[in-house]
Amino acid sequence: MTKNQSASDIHFRDAVAADRDAVTALWAACGLTRPWNDAAADFDRALSGPSSTVLVGICADAVIASAMVGDDGHRGTVYYVSVAPKQQGTDLGRRLMAAAEDWLRARGAGKINLLVRNENARAAGFYEALGYDVEPNTQLGKWLTPR
Repeated sequence: MTKNQSASDIHFRDAVAADRDAVTALWAACGLTRPWNDAAADFDRALSGPSSTVLVGICADAVIASAMVGDDGHRGTVYYVSVAPKQQGTDLGRRLMAAAEDWLRARGAGKINLLVRNENARAAGFYEALGYDVEPNTQLGKWLTPR
């Protein structure tokens, strides 16, 4: 978004395959990628089925925000929430999460789960301000592929 553009110039839509490079570059710029995760494969997989997508925020034909959303039939999950660094601190993140919640609500998800890395207190504060609670759960994981 430039100085001559406003928040009303941004619209949200489901990503298409042609958005992959811009979206994965945004994820990298926001520090969301890790060497053991193939971001392009994650993007492709999200677009390959009816229960997930990547939502993108578009301004002047550029991807400036994105969130991967999925519905497992019981709960919704949000991943890779990203806002272009120059747009962080605006209401774009809030609007992106509202779009993700709407997408999941339309599919009948009654609850949303998301993960925040322990070192990312800023993100945790953002989600708490949106009404998300830190839950008394322990997350367990097992790698099925080599790291």
